[in-house]
Order: sequence, then structure tokens, then C-alpha cells
Amino acid sequence: MTSLVRHLTIDCADAYRLATFWAQVLGGTLAEDDADGDPEATVTAGGISLLFIEVPDAKTVKNRVHLDLQPQDRSRDEEVERLLSLGATLVGDQRRPDGTGWATMADIEGNEFCVERSAEERARTRN
Repeated sequence: MTSLVRHLTIDCADAYRLATFWAQVLGGTLAEDDADGDPEATVTAGGISLLFIEVPDAKTVKNRVHLDLQPQDRSRDEEVERLLSLGATLVGDQRRPDGTGWATMADIEGNEFCVERSAEERARTRN
């Protein structure tokens, strides 16, 4: 048997705070035993498990791995606005006038992620 990915692990300064942010982003849940001040916190959402672990080192360079989010019940631009209201920042805007492209954002600790078009938006621009 081969291995499987159990968690996608993200180093951070405040595990519970960052996990709470991502639980809101993904509509997920924190593990029952996670609490403010814990050095680890886990978020489960839509078939993925994100594990946040506190480390002493600050983030200094661009992520080598990042999440690409696809909104399920709103447009890409509506999702960008929602994420901004949760504390994310827009760090790169690759959205094009024809509706294609993506937005590169950073979470509350500076970890980059992208927001792509929804499936509905993709279907509209295939013609």
C-alpha cells in the first residue's frame, strides 16, 4: 500500500488564531480539543485537513506550496471581498477584464493563497 496525505501542515505564529481564520474561509470546523493558546490546531473542511503548528521562525519568503480556492456559492470577486472582510489581504491581482484570472491573497499571517473563478464562471467563458 502507498502513503496518503493525512494533513496539509502550515507553520505559523498563532495556531488557534490562524486555524480559526481558515475555518471561516473554508466553512470548516476546528478539532474538538483545540483551544486558544494551543501550539497546534486542526481544521477539517470539504475533504481536507489543515494542521497549523506554531514555530519560532517568522515567515520570510513566498510560500513554495499554496492553496487555490474555488468559490462554490458566489463569484470569485464576491469571495475576494468576503475574504478581505475576514482579514485577508490582496497581494496580487491577476483578474482580467474578460473575467478570467485569479486573485492572490495572504491570510492573517502572510501565507499566500489564490482565489480562482467559480465553476459557474468558468462555464460561462468556455465559449
